Parts: sequence; C-alpha cells; structure tokens
Amino acid sequence: MSIYVHKYGGTSMGSVERIRNVARRVAKWHAAGHQVVVVPSAMAGETNRLLGLAREIAGSGADRRELDMIASSGEQISSGLLALALQAEGVQARSYAGWQVAVHTDKAYTKARITGIDSERIMADLNAGRVVVVTGFQGVDDDGNITTLGRGGSDTSAVAVATAIKADECLIYTDVDGVYTTDPRVVPEARRLNVLSFEEMLEMASLGSKVLQIRSVEFAGKYHIPVRVLSSLTDPEISLPEEMKSGTLITFEEDEKMESAVVSGIAFSRDEAKITLVAVPDKPGIAYSILGPVADANIDIDMIVQNQSIEGTTDFSFTVQSNEFQRALDVLNREVLPKVGAREVIGNEKVCKVSIVGIGMRSHVGVASKMFRTLSDEGINIQMISTSEIKTSVVIEDKYMELAVRALHKAFDLGDTPATAE
Repeated sequence: MSIYVHKYGGTSMGSVERIRNVARRVAKWHAAGHQVVVVPSAMAGETNRLLGLAREIAGSGADRRELDMIASSGEQISSGLLALALQAEGVQARSYAGWQVAVHTDKAYTKARITGIDSERIMADLNAGRVVVVTGFQGVDDDGNITTLGRGGSDTSAVAVATAIKADECLIYTDVDGVYTTDPRVVPEARRLNVLSFEEMLEMASLGSKVLQIRSVEFAGKYHIPVRVLSSLTDPEISLPEEMKSGTLITFEEDEKMESAVVSGIAFSRDEAKITLVAVPDKPGIAYSILGPVADANIDIDMIVQNQSIEGTTDFSFTVQSNEFQRALDVLNREVLPKVGAREVIGNEKVCKVSIVGIGMRSHVGVASKMFRTLSDEGINIQMISTSEIKTSVVIEDKYMELAVRALHKAFDLGDTPATAE
C-alpha cells in the first residue's frame, strides 16, 4: 500500500461535473488499495470573486487578516463538495479546513509560509480506510488566525502534506498534461518534458513558469518528495498504470539523459517592473540602505544591477513583481530617497524577464553567449542580466517577449532534439 497526495486546481474543480470526475479518479486510486489525501483549490474564479467583493467594500487598503478570512472560504466549499462527491461514489471521505488539521503558518497574511503540519488526524483517517480531503491555500497562525499562502498556494499545501505524511508521490493535477519546454500558447512547437530535476523546476517556477508555485518546488526538493504534474482533463477511468507514468516527473535523481540536454526550457514573466535610483552615493552599505526598507515591507526583490561609479555616484537598479511596483516606489520615496541622497527614483513597468534553464549548462560553455547572440540578431536590447549555474535571465522590453521566446526556443532546438552549445 502506497500513500499518494492528489492536488486539483481551480479548473479541475470548476463545476459539479468536474468535481464528480475528480471523485471518480480518486475513487479509482483508493480502490486499487492506495491511501489518498486530496488537496483541492477553490472552484475556478471563486477566489477572485470573493476578493472582488472585499475590494468593493474596503478598496485597496483592506485589512489583510480579513482578506484571508474571506479568501479561505473558497477552498472550504470545494473540499466539502469533493467529500460529498466521494461519498456518492461509495468512498468513505472526510474533509478538513487548514485550521482543523492543523497547517501551522507564520503571521504574514495573504502570503504566509507553512511552518509545520499536524498529521495525526490525517493518518488516523487513512488507516481507518478513508480518503482525506484537506483544504489547500490556507493554514492557521500561532494566535489562531486563518492565513492564506498566496497565489498557487494549494501546490505548496499539497507538497507540505505529502512531506508530513511521508507520501510516496505528490500528484499535481492541472489543466495541462505536464511541464513544457515553454508555453505552447507562445510557441506551438513546444514539447512536453517527461522528467525534470528539482533544480530546473525551481528555476523555471521562480522565473515565470506558472505550472507550479515556487515554494511547492522548494518544499519538494528539500524533503525529496517526487512530484508529478499531469492532466485532470483525461478520462478519470484511464488505467492506473498509464496514469502513474503520465505527465512530467520532477525528481531529485539526475541521470545522463537529463544532463545531455543543454537547455531544458524557456521561462518568461510579464509580471516584472524595473526600478532605478539615479545618482546614488557610491559608499559601503548603500545597497542595504536601499533594499533593507523594501525587504522590511515584505516586497520580494529579484534581479539587481549596480553600475560602475562615476565621480562618486552610481545608478542602482532592481526588479520587483509588477503588483508590488507602486508599493516599492512609495517605500523608496518615503524612506530611502531622503536618507541616501539619490537624485531621483524612476520606474519602468514595460519590461519582462526571459530565461533559459537547464542542468546541462553546468558542463557546456557558450550557452549564455548563444542566447545573447540570438537576441542581438532579432534586434532585442538587453537591459539587465542575471546568471546561475543552470540559468541565464535577461530583462528586455515587454513588447519583444514573444519574439525572444520563439527565437530562443528555435536556437536551442527545444522543439526537436536537445541542442549542444556552440
């Protein structure tokens, strides 16, 4: 008997019929003798509807604790409906909210982090022959307040539950049948990858791939929980052996075949904004003076570039997510500019980030230069560059994003056989 965690996204839970299909699929796994925990998201569009109601009443300055109280109800509804659907299939099932299990988190409302999970109730139900349904996206802080984990948080919930109960595998069911070399809507020739390393998936998630939330990949990699991304839109009666081998397996086992691909995928993100402090005094501690207040405001910073000093001053640039752009500008103008003595703060929301990712980049030279040459041939100017062992990212004008992705996908032969660096 193996233990599996199934996670179903909002599209998979989007209607009564789809919830019934999920129940039929889970019942199949249960009938085969496996213990199953299911982590569902809210029904498609429900979280946006609930938060829209909150904005109508409170505007953009709504109390974040109350936003979490409101948003968390979507997952409770879908979990209860799924438990009922499973019972209608003749399966004993019981649903729990995050605070009932409990899923413990810190106090960062709207984007809390999981600190631990009490698995006793889950294991007791599994050992009693039940399927357990645990709400995704939510938890409870030390003061008993409901918290939510941010967009895509149900992925993290599922992997965290899988870790707590020592599951054999965590299956992320979604409306796509795996992880692709890039978004097929941008590059129709993109192909599905059968296997990815945690490192590659972590980079792709952090660089804009929307398939998995980055924290779920971090969790899985840290605790060595194999994760499989697969489609919930297939026939729920598909044979179990076929389903268990479908999709994309994200694993910590690197083999020679994985190493042979120089670049595994192209990730991109439109949700980027660039901020520059102009004429900053070039002195020790200046980076902390700028970025410390931004970090204190719980704003994530991505790429950072500090230009060469000229006559004692330098320009300091960094990127943030576009939904944090105005808050970051407010913090800089209010708390940083008066103290550091910069000339001004300027911002640009019309940028995007495009990245190449692959563990094979460790052992091949010339990969970054091939990327830069490809962009140059298309007349695309690079504004910022960031690299690691297995990725190279650039910030460019957002109007060139699709052109850049298509050109890079072709240059590295990702729609055909794996390429080698030139």
